[in-house]
Amino acid sequence: MGRRTFDVVDGPNGWSDEMGYGAHQDQSAAPPVFVLTHEAPGKVRLADRFRFVTDGPASAVRQAKAAAGGKDVVIMGGGSACYEFLRAGLVDVLTIHLAPLILGGGTPLFPGDSKVRLELLESEMTSCAQHLTYRVLADD
Repeated sequence: MGRRTFDVVDGPNGWSDEMGYGAHQDQSAAPPVFVLTHEAPGKVRLADRFRFVTDGPASAVRQAKAAAGGKDVVIMGGGSACYEFLRAGLVDVLTIHLAPLILGGGTPLFPGDSKVRLELLESEMTSCAQHLTYRVLADD
């Protein structure tokens, strides 16, 4: 995850011992979370869950894959962090949860210079959001 997402989930209204990644899963077996950041924070509320990676997205994915032991690795975060992984060619599948709520300017997932090619795999509409899943296509 990116640092901005970490700041939210480690904040006072964020994750807890009862609720975290995979909110409806047993949190006693919560997977480690690798946070892509320029600098690790001085204090972390849920320190046992987070590992801070300061040497780039490829290192974060490499460490997460080693910890996952053959299971899938999920990247979560805002536009800036997710685009770093996309731009580095580290993403196979992209899932976007598009809610009809405007919160402000935000950070674009695909900046103006973006050359990410996607193939739609699945689209599901719910009362709260449109859930879109894409295969990330390799550059030609």
